[in-house]
Amino acid sequence: MTRPDIHLYTAATMNGYKPAIFLEEANVPYTFTVINFAKREQKTPEYLKLNPNGKIPTIIDYSEGSNGKGRAIFESGAILWHLANKYQCFLSNNPTLRSETLQWLFFQAAHIGPMMGQAMYFQRIAKANDQNHPFAIQRYVRESRRLLEVLDRRLAQQPYLVDDFSIADMATYPWARAHTWGHINIDNLTHLQAWFDRIDARPAVQKALTVPKTIPALWGHNDNNTFHKENAATFAHDVPNSKPD
Repeated sequence: MTRPDIHLYTAATMNGYKPAIFLEEANVPYTFTVINFAKREQKTPEYLKLNPNGKIPTIIDYSEGSNGKGRAIFESGAILWHLANKYQCFLSNNPTLRSETLQWLFFQAAHIGPMMGQAMYFQRIAKANDQNHPFAIQRYVRESRRLLEVLDRRLAQQPYLVDDFSIADMATYPWARAHTWGHINIDNLTHLQAWFDRIDARPAVQKALTVPKTIPALWGHNDNNTFHKENAATFAHDVPNSKPD
């Protein structure tokens, strides 16, 4: 059996789902390895050779590189850009639309991900480990809501972020769709909700959200205490032991 060009290192997180969405949508054969955060596999010397930042996702493209070892690519936005160029899909060849796609891809990487990630961290991890910072929570939740309003205004003009469904949507959807996990209210953001509905209806996206496994609580379903406790325990090592003054 021929080895697929793409091997994905991932975990069940918003960033981890992004490459899976592309690969499933493009019907690209791939294999994957699940990175266990509880065991800190993302910080092992072997993995750091692939991704010096010790995060997920990472891919190896075996069609590139030398000696059959392939080439490692890290950062989810860069991975999506690489895959779109490699497989010539979900990225327009029109220079203006390509530029717009890159702008919205960077918007996700620079704003949506970091702000919503902090909103989730301070509520779901820090607070659950006896570090309650109301000001930080308020700041990141409020800024996340503002960013979702930016998306809503954009989506009032068109069904997807850039012309047709693209890597910009793939990058943004897992984060924005997890608004309930960050306790971010989307009341009155009707265009954003319609965008969720359109992407929710894509079978390949739904399949991708099972790679490596589905986490219903992220999407506002079966939001139970068991996963809350497991998630908080997994990342407890990142939380200082002392309580704030």
